[in-house]
Amino acid sequence: MWFKPVMFGLMIIGLLWIIVFYITEAQWPIAAAGSWNILIGFGIAIVGFMMTTRWRS
Repeated sequence: MWFKPVMFGLMIIGLLWIIVFYITEAQWPIAAAGSWNILIGFGIAIVGFMMTTRWRS
């Protein structure tokens, strides 16, 4: 029951992380991380995508 919301949530959070980074011109979400924010966002989204391999209807 909890698996699908977490899976889709991680994918959306990762995408939003990257979008916020670009829109705010690297001031948010973590200014000190700089371009590493892209890797952080992709990492969050990849965890969500990896969860799709374990998803059963």
